[in-house]
Amino acid sequence: MNNKIWLSSPHMGGTELNYIHEAFDQNWVAPLGPNVNNFEEDLKCYLNSDVEVAALSSGTAALHLALVILGVKSGDEVICQSFTFSASANPITYVGAQPVFVDSEPDTWNICPKALEEAITDRAAKGKKPKAIIVVHLYGMPAKLDQIKAVAAKYEIPLVEDAAEALGSTFKGQRCGTFGEMSILSFNGNKIITTSGGGALVCKTIEQKDKAVFLSTQARDQAPHYQHSEIGYNYRMSNISAGIGRGQMEVLEERISARRKNHEFYLDVFQDFSGVKVFTEPNGDYFSNHWLSAITVDENIAGFSREDLRLALEKQNIESRPLWKPMHLQPVFNNAPYYGGKVAEELFNIGLCLPSGSSLTDADRNRIKNTILSLRK
Repeated sequence: MNNKIWLSSPHMGGTELNYIHEAFDQNWVAPLGPNVNNFEEDLKCYLNSDVEVAALSSGTAALHLALVILGVKSGDEVICQSFTFSASANPITYVGAQPVFVDSEPDTWNICPKALEEAITDRAAKGKKPKAIIVVHLYGMPAKLDQIKAVAAKYEIPLVEDAAEALGSTFKGQRCGTFGEMSILSFNGNKIITTSGGGALVCKTIEQKDKAVFLSTQARDQAPHYQHSEIGYNYRMSNISAGIGRGQMEVLEERISARRKNHEFYLDVFQDFSGVKVFTEPNGDYFSNHWLSAITVDENIAGFSREDLRLALEKQNIESRPLWKPMHLQPVFNNAPYYGGKVAEELFNIGLCLPSGSSLTDADRNRIKNTILSLRK
């Protein structure tokens, strides 16, 4: 059998071990240390904005702390993009709040500004004005940030930016992860760079960062003994993981270039396929890192379905995956309010994520191409 071609596998750059060895040599094997501090500084410099960064154990932890710091509490409501991974929505329930899901628009596959405003006005009319809005940059594609920010500002609701998949993406030249009152990044094993597991909270002020670090280290008060006035969490990134991140930051631009090269590859492969669309930027305002390359397949035109292609790839030991199942269709959220139409639902039904790792070789791409071409009628 051919070797497995994964959807998005970790890709080391070569210098990560230097930072890890340094941590061992200095005995910084803890959730603090030079690598943590320097990784945060590397991220801050890369984002090129007036922000502060707290390195944490996961993007999910970062989103949880964002909601805590923004004062979201039990009984509150938080608007969340429905078309996303569950980690965007789960932290809403961690604080005892109710998610309110909103449909996507077809250009960027992200939260629809029109449906967003409809949700806000309707919830407010019911006496439940949302306490926050979570927007996601799906597969690295920036959302319609001008319109979304305008809606958030109009109703004075803080915007939380889930940029877990979008490190390196930009909207009108500004890096994703710097638009929200709070923003989050992820360095999970399948992301564009990885710390094996890990994430970061991007804040506007040093006070917010300090609060995040305090909460992420069990909220220990200043005292010679262990004293706690608030509930804390074990969410701080370790110095070892941060060492991996420092090495990964050195190759981030190469990883973005490689992912975008994969996107160009799929544009070329599918150029003569009727009924297949490669997910791409709507115009020059958008720059996607193309963390995952994705397509939609109109079976009536293409002559094959999304599932036909997925199974053909699987037969050749090539991983692909349907697009995210919208949160409002998930059993665990079946009682949550939902606003919008069926854009996300239809994308889920006809969409497929294709192998997009930055370590894909020409031989890998040839295998993928030949499998795809075998379906053409």
